[in-house]
Amino acid sequence: MIRAARRSERSPKEMALSLLVLLIPIVLFISFYRVVLGGDEPIAVDPAESVAAARAAKLFPVLEPGSPPDGWTVVRSTFQRVEGGGTLRIGYVVDGSGVQLVESSVPAEKLLPAELGSSGRSEGAVEIKGREWQSYPARPGERALVLLESDRTVIVVGVVGEQILRDLVVVLHGPGR
Repeated sequence: MIRAARRSERSPKEMALSLLVLLIPIVLFISFYRVVLGGDEPIAVDPAESVAAARAAKLFPVLEPGSPPDGWTVVRSTFQRVEGGGTLRIGYVVDGSGVQLVESSVPAEKLLPAELGSSGRSEGAVEIKGREWQSYPARPGERALVLLESDRTVIVVGVVGEQILRDLVVVLHGPGR
């Protein structure tokens, strides 16, 4: 019995070697995942199905984004019927930050507080591609550009500078452009 007790006792050096044997494959696996498989890259999705569903619902004229600029990745795309209308959301990742396009037939007085937070008040108009967009502060750290029309509201919001928001607005195309 004394012999068994001695075998279970390990020196600090032996414990460190045991941990090292476990950590080496983990580090190799993580490195392979990140470098070879691109594990840090966002997973791209195709927004075509959501855009088609929004168009088929005929609740509002849909502004469909054209080809996004290099470095932009579409990572989320959904269309939902909600109380009072429908909402199309397309999420992007650009330079590691998120930007979201929201198009909706929900009345602006309900949609804006839900999407931008309660503190959002327009800071002035910005003309882009012949349309008047409103610049808004949104939730902490976010900026938004909002297009208010009688049959829809379009919001471009993100934790990015206003120039990146403008870049997304420029690639939007649809009825009335």
